Amino acid sequence: MIPLTLADVGEENIIKKIAGKQEVRLHLENLGFVIGAAVKVINKIGGNVIVNVKESRVAVSKEMAQKIMV
Repeated sequence: MIPLTLADVGEENIIKKIAGKQEVRLHLENLGFVIGAAVKVINKIGGNVIVNVKESRVAVSKEMAQKIMV
């Protein structure tokens, strides 16, 4: 398992674990980041990550992306 920040651009991964406090996990879940979902990194800008998850494009801060393990 690696954090989403280390995933390669253009590569599709499966979310295996979401770390952090309950409120952080709920926020990520509302954005579509759930265990077992496919996530594809579109771009990385200054550590922040733009991904496709559940047919939506979402920008995630570096701190949040480090809590998503793929």
